Amino acid sequence: MMQLEELLRSIKVERVYNDKDMRVNGVSYHSQKVSNGHLFVCVRGYKTDGHKYLAQAVANGAVAAVVEEVQEAFDIPQFVVKNSRIALAQLGDAFYDHPSKKMKMIGVTATNGKTTTSYMINAILENEGFKTGLIGTVSIKIDDTSIPAELTTPESLDLQNYLNQMVEKNVSHVCMEVSSAALETHRVETVDYDIVSLNNVSREHIDSHGSFEQYFEAKSSLIRNASERSIAVLNLDDPYSSSLVNQTKAKVITFGVNSKEGHIHCKNLDLTTGRAKFTVEILKAFKANGAEYIPGEFDIELSVPGLHSVYNSMVAITVALLSGVAVSTIQHTLKNFAGVERRFEFIYEEDIKIIDDHFANTGNINVTLQTLKYMDYKKLHIVYAIRGERGPTVNQENAEAIVEWAAKLGLNEIIATKSISHVTAKDKVTDEEQRVFEEVMAEARIQVDLYDELPDAIARALNKAEEGDLVLLAGCQGMDHGAEIALQLLREKNELRIEILE
Repeated sequence: MMQLEELLRSIKVERVYNDKDMRVNGVSYHSQKVSNGHLFVCVRGYKTDGHKYLAQAVANGAVAAVVEEVQEAFDIPQFVVKNSRIALAQLGDAFYDHPSKKMKMIGVTATNGKTTTSYMINAILENEGFKTGLIGTVSIKIDDTSIPAELTTPESLDLQNYLNQMVEKNVSHVCMEVSSAALETHRVETVDYDIVSLNNVSREHIDSHGSFEQYFEAKSSLIRNASERSIAVLNLDDPYSSSLVNQTKAKVITFGVNSKEGHIHCKNLDLTTGRAKFTVEILKAFKANGAEYIPGEFDIELSVPGLHSVYNSMVAITVALLSGVAVSTIQHTLKNFAGVERRFEFIYEEDIKIIDDHFANTGNINVTLQTLKYMDYKKLHIVYAIRGERGPTVNQENAEAIVEWAAKLGLNEIIATKSISHVTAKDKVTDEEQRVFEEVMAEARIQVDLYDELPDAIARALNKAEEGDLVLLAGCQGMDHGAEIALQLLREKNELRIEILE
């Protein structure tokens, strides 16, 4: 519990209605989660407005409210603020006594690779012996306890609650995925970061942000708003990431795979098997956590495949060095790190190879297909799940990205699917989305074998694949069941082969 007056010092109150001081024992923004003695914050969302639920909040025990407009039907104290979302973040931080200041906070953002990078960092820190927390798309990890995640980055009040639980469990390092939506909606407004990173930016979430420029504005704010006490890790190979080098108060540490202008360089990259081996070269000395890193090098071997995994690992390696982790721990962890499901995941490696990848946007597509260019195989077969309800622009751009690589990969045919029985109504492929995809392919003279159902499309690819070939299961929502279907079809095929031999 704390005095309401003390709690309100954390926000800028523009006007007060029916003022009185009292003790509050909680803060809520969801009326159904209100208990007796709570301060209720009326948050305006995309689909609804918290002001509409003040009556229910009061009925459930709310004793005061933070609002953007006074609701005169209620005689409880109301405190008017300009933006209740920002107020919610500030109140949550104050109520839980500023938990992010008590741990090493690592914020990871990118269009692609946030989840894998966060898991890599967490694994390295754990193996060094730190107690860790992890917040992201898959789950929220509080030391040895995991909770399924509802959002990539939780709502601000929930986030502060999780961070407080981590403090209570003596967690020392927290790695969190920071989404563009979380940045735009002020969910991480009061998080005190020690290290922030932005690995890559490509066209994604355009509809929800209004334009790519607004998307980048939100994404880059993690770096631009970083404090002078923090360190920003930036990728010089990505033009958007590198553009931020001089746009932050944070100390900047840079890396590159192609670029040799940064502090850290990836050299001698070998991707022939799909799983990278390379040498990390420290080109410029830097200091962190009382340690000084002088020019030198060490070898890395990844168990997770893909060129994108190299970039993700470069972020993880840099963050680990900045956190004082031993090089031997980094090497051991990355050699044994198993990866995250559906991120360039090898699901079958016998007479043929099958890779499952979520292939979400042009950035993801480019780095995935660029990896294939490095690999050894005979023929490539792509099964692509068209993105449903993402609009014609996204599907046209994705198709154009595939076409751009087609000639380099010897691809003149693609198997596509609408995955009708394997997607929900919100992910159904529209006629226009199908049309733009087929038009781009036709213009490039790439034959499209289009199937309504995912199993039929995968069966077509497996029937065409011969020894030494590579099958890529590519796509987001429509391909979520692809690996399971492919492995079942292979089992049935092998059982049939055994029966024939017998």
